[in-house]
Amino acid sequence: MIPRYSRPEMVGIWEPQTKLEIWFEIEAHACDAQAQLGVIPKEAANAVWERGQFEIDRIDEIERVTKHDVLAFLTNLAEYVGPEARFVHQGMTSSDVLDTCLAVQLTRASDLLLEGVDRLLAALKARAWEHARTLTVGRSHGIHAEPTTFGLKLAGHYAEFARNRARLIAARAEIATCAISGPVGTFAAIDPQVEAYVAEKLGLTPEPISTQVIPRDRHAMFFSVLAVIASGVERLATEIRHLQRSEVLEAEEYFSPGQKGSSAMPHKRNPVLTENLTGLARLVRSAVVPALENVALWHERDISHSSVERMIGPDATVTLDFALNRMAGVIEKLLIYPDHMQANLDKLGGLVYSQYVLLALTQEGMSREGAYSKVQEHAMLTWREGGSFLERLQGDAAVTGLVSAETLAGMFEPWRYLKHVPGRMEAVMGPAED
Repeated sequence: MIPRYSRPEMVGIWEPQTKLEIWFEIEAHACDAQAQLGVIPKEAANAVWERGQFEIDRIDEIERVTKHDVLAFLTNLAEYVGPEARFVHQGMTSSDVLDTCLAVQLTRASDLLLEGVDRLLAALKARAWEHARTLTVGRSHGIHAEPTTFGLKLAGHYAEFARNRARLIAARAEIATCAISGPVGTFAAIDPQVEAYVAEKLGLTPEPISTQVIPRDRHAMFFSVLAVIASGVERLATEIRHLQRSEVLEAEEYFSPGQKGSSAMPHKRNPVLTENLTGLARLVRSAVVPALENVALWHERDISHSSVERMIGPDATVTLDFALNRMAGVIEKLLIYPDHMQANLDKLGGLVYSQYVLLALTQEGMSREGAYSKVQEHAMLTWREGGSFLERLQGDAAVTGLVSAETLAGMFEPWRYLKHVPGRMEAVMGPAED
């Protein structure tokens, strides 16, 4: 985590103060549950809430001796609570605190990530409907293919992030689990009702079978979903980067007054934000392999996963949170050039309509092989020599003997083929908002 690529709301979830506050809540809620069960005096549970405090510096000081963070926390807590502190952590093990805390942090992080996804979805929807009828050329292999609309392009990204939103909701539900089951997860010294109580208080669900730790397949799935979302960010960023190339210039990142693009060349307007987003997506995806490798722990537990999660938990969520909000800002302010789109669409002299001529000839009786060869013959001439593809077709008696020159001209009207676009967009995004 570095401030350049961090938002304070997400960073705050991973601050030591926040983590220790969650640890305290876990221990205090567990005491309440134990008191209700008659395992510890109710006065002791009240004392924890009333007098419980901690100091980060003091905990660090104790940990330098104990080499154990949870024990250091409990020792410092006891310094404030007093004799009743002997009832804290009864029947529990460190993983109960650590894993449940991580679940709380990841669910809170998920909520912020969902806000980022929603902001990006709103931006994509607004700009998609704004350009629902803005003609542009579709490209496959980077080469002109057939006409589409810029709105439909953006609607495709909207659909992807709508899927990502559903994935993130599912990942949040999967990660929001609580384990208060004691050593090796047998509940030998603590009642399962304590786990249920703490889970309810923290907005989690009890882990059905904990092995002392919450099984790490949940975490592997969570970080995998973050990686898929990051890849969606990169796909959109890559599209914008291509469209901003000088030879294309159909869309462009907003360039603010006073912004500089190059230390050497004053004319430069570079796609720095989307390039940055491409890099950030790589960082988020880098968490997946370590998360997958964390699944195979030894027996009921080891701590090989711990150091990994202390890093990938904050880094992946903070980075993706920043990326989602940066991408939303890019889309909100994206400069879009319909005239350039039309010029590029017309650049190849009508070659983008070749499929429709092919289909028309086959429907009028020419074999597909013959029709393909005839259309490609005129297409390759247009590639090499320029000029009008339509005029070449209209001058070929073999073509006009089957399809009239007037009919051919009508086939070069793009909206003849794009009539389904508005309906498809509405099916995915809902109607345009006023």
